Amino acid sequence: MGISRRDFLGTAALGAIAAPLVSATGMPMRPLGSTGAHVSLLAFGGGSRFVGYGEEPGIAALNHALDLGITYIDTCDSYGPNGESQLWIGKVLKQRGRKGLWLASKIGPRKYDDFMRMLDTSLKRLQVDHLDLLHIHALMGPDDLAAVSAKGGAYEAAVKAKEQKMARFIGITCHAFPDVLKTALERHQFDCTQMALNAAMRSQEKGALPSFETVALPVAVRKKMGVTAMKIFAADVLVGQATPDKLIHYSMSLPVAATVIGMPKVEHIEHNVAAAKAFKPLPLPERKKMSGELAEKNKIALDTYFRHHLDA
Repeated sequence: MGISRRDFLGTAALGAIAAPLVSATGMPMRPLGSTGAHVSLLAFGGGSRFVGYGEEPGIAALNHALDLGITYIDTCDSYGPNGESQLWIGKVLKQRGRKGLWLASKIGPRKYDDFMRMLDTSLKRLQVDHLDLLHIHALMGPDDLAAVSAKGGAYEAAVKAKEQKMARFIGITCHAFPDVLKTALERHQFDCTQMALNAAMRSQEKGALPSFETVALPVAVRKKMGVTAMKIFAADVLVGQATPDKLIHYSMSLPVAATVIGMPKVEHIEHNVAAAKAFKPLPLPERKKMSGELAEKNKIALDTYFRHHLDA
């Protein structure tokens, strides 16, 4: 008997977490696709919630997160009015070194020359000569994919950056267009991808809008890509509808390497690290029940919201 599409990821998730590694800090570590790297199950989101700390508290918060066992740092050229996220992360990396850490950054421009200029700026801000992972930032619909894919576009630039060893691996992120991301992953040779994966974004009802979990994620798994989940709390829309731990564990139960979460308070960092260290996969029936309840209330609104909200 063949496995149903809706149950595919229940089985795939088991493969992703069958033999978990744990760091000396107690943090679960997972393989990032075919990159050969293992990264912390919880990743540090360097978006607006990080920038909101201010410089000194932000640097202290990131150092604390790394001390607790987080190894994956996620940032972007546009986080902060003047690149503050990258600048502060750069100061932390210069201070403590990057051994054992995974540095991922996203680049927004779609034209080759603009992309490469912004990559050069990002490397200078981060005080490094290369990224571990370079993402094309925020795929936004079919026309945008055409721009990314065009001769002289962002994909061509990302490939060149990898060839020139400015990035070890390349990927693409997407917030609100599962079908378009699916096409991008099938069309191009990405090593990794980051997508919105939370219980409310997956609907099992007939005729429901497509979701990343059911449309794009299977392609990434089939191609052995490193997958990171974002929008775990759906910009806090889901907080109060389910416990933070359940929301985190839902996404961690999928075949992902890491879950990227913006954590605006030190106590959030400590709580989420504890949730990651205590993680046990949610059974498939529990995930189905949870996604059914949350999707019914939220999915259409979230699809619309994430078309305009690009902060990880």
